[in-house]
Amino acid sequence: MGRFHWNHLKLRDKLLLMYILCVFIPIVLTNIVFYNVTTNNIKNQKTHDADIALEKLQGELRAVIDEAAGISYLYYIDPFLNELLDRNYDSQIEYVEAFNNVRSVFNKSEQAYKTTSSTVIYTDNPTVLSSGPIMPLSDTVKESDWYRGFMKTNVSYPLFIQDNDTFSLVQRLNYVKGNGYNNLIKIDLNMTTVKQLFAISGFEGTIYFLNPEGAILYSNDNSLDWRSQASQLTALPKSGHSLFFDKVYTNNNYLNGWSLHGVINEGSFLHDVRKSGSFVIYLALINFVLPSLIIAALSRSIHVRLVKIVKHMKKVKNQHFETIPLDGSRDEIGQLTGEFNRMTERIDNLITDVYLADIQKKDLEIRQRQAQLHALHSQINPHFLFNSLETIRMRSMMKGETETAKTIHYMAKIFRKSISWKRSWVSIREEIELTECFLEIQKYRFGDKLQYQLTIEDAVYDQMIPKMTFLPFVENASIHGIESTPGIGLIQIHIGITGNKLMFRLTDNGIGMSEAKLSELLNYLRMDDSMGDNVGMKNVYTRLKLCYKDSFEFDIHSAEGHGTTVELRLPLDMNGQ
Repeated sequence: MGRFHWNHLKLRDKLLLMYILCVFIPIVLTNIVFYNVTTNNIKNQKTHDADIALEKLQGELRAVIDEAAGISYLYYIDPFLNELLDRNYDSQIEYVEAFNNVRSVFNKSEQAYKTTSSTVIYTDNPTVLSSGPIMPLSDTVKESDWYRGFMKTNVSYPLFIQDNDTFSLVQRLNYVKGNGYNNLIKIDLNMTTVKQLFAISGFEGTIYFLNPEGAILYSNDNSLDWRSQASQLTALPKSGHSLFFDKVYTNNNYLNGWSLHGVINEGSFLHDVRKSGSFVIYLALINFVLPSLIIAALSRSIHVRLVKIVKHMKKVKNQHFETIPLDGSRDEIGQLTGEFNRMTERIDNLITDVYLADIQKKDLEIRQRQAQLHALHSQINPHFLFNSLETIRMRSMMKGETETAKTIHYMAKIFRKSISWKRSWVSIREEIELTECFLEIQKYRFGDKLQYQLTIEDAVYDQMIPKMTFLPFVENASIHGIESTPGIGLIQIHIGITGNKLMFRLTDNGIGMSEAKLSELLNYLRMDDSMGDNVGMKNVYTRLKLCYKDSFEFDIHSAEGHGTTVELRLPLDMNGQ
């Protein structure tokens, strides 16, 4: 290819290229830069807003938990409650009187109804009755997950845990050392308030509330089943177009290590900006299409006339010397048109006067030589070959060489049928007759070394098949399979009906083929453009593919030293004319 040059471009393309490079591309680049700057500013602002929203949720959630923890501490240091739980009562009346004296203590929980949903005090003091928020520390409670998890710790402050779908604060009531009873308080948070905090947080994404081990204990992600099974945040799929925020609780005994993790899809808050990106694209298209139409209209007067000149030049190449109708234009293209017309007329006159006569003379000489060649070729008449073979056969009969005469008769018969069949389709009967002639000729060649066996079902004799379908396979078996066999070669042919198919099976006990050679042969037959040694088999396979498409089946089975089997299965209803 030659080097690029401006003169290689069409005039209209030059005008368009000038507009694109000088006007269109600068406008588009300016819009893209403005779009990217706007996108980054909005992304930074949205990121800042999301961080503030998550920080606000962290503080509000801390306030709810702190209020519940404050109630737990009040119960923890209350001397009357501690005395009530650690005292041994001689009768139920004695306990009831003591409980009534401290009933006002439980008003602390009732005043925080928006923060807590229930407050339960558990004790294993057998003399304390179930009354109000006080419950016995039964075996069922001891078997619960939250209790066993709490008992593994030895902290004096409230422990923040999750019990089913509820967050709770659990604390031991051992401020006063009494009779050694196991007393604890469990305060359940009001989950409606917690859900409202997550719902109105202003964070435009998914929020996960994680314990210190990184397990998700609460989320507003509806697609995540965090209630029935513990899910690790690290196990969740992550998108490369998401923004991540983390707020970890510190300097708080019962919330140390707990954190809020927020995820926002970047595309959600850039949706409006991308709409403006579409507007930039539409504006760029308008800026490109309208000037292009104007440039095309202005260049039409030049372009159309130049194309007309080029079109007539191509006609001159094919010896069509037509002149261009003049439109009276006086610019450079009009002058070029006039000069082209004068040149065309001059060339036409030269060819007519000088070269055309010489061409006609040479063409006449060529026709005469072709006529002589055709006459010579016609002298070689096929009947001459038939008569010659018949003469040889008769001479063999006169000399008593009946086997030779019989073989020549088969040869003449094959030759006559191969060129006398006018149809592309023949019957099985005709094909078998031709095949037998070929096998008899081969027996004359190989003597007793070749034996063959034909098994033809009566129902198939009138079935029509493409001409010379079986003979190339028989020829290949006798020449390539039997010739190199040290013993007696046997060719078996079976033709019958199997299911709805015409079955042709040819088996020989020749030298066979290796697996690699068989694979190479099958690949050669199925390749469309190749042509190798097995031309006859390739020709048959190609013709069958043209006649039957994918309705025929072809298989070759062979093993080295154990002969070869060829199978053809053709449709019964494909009758050629």
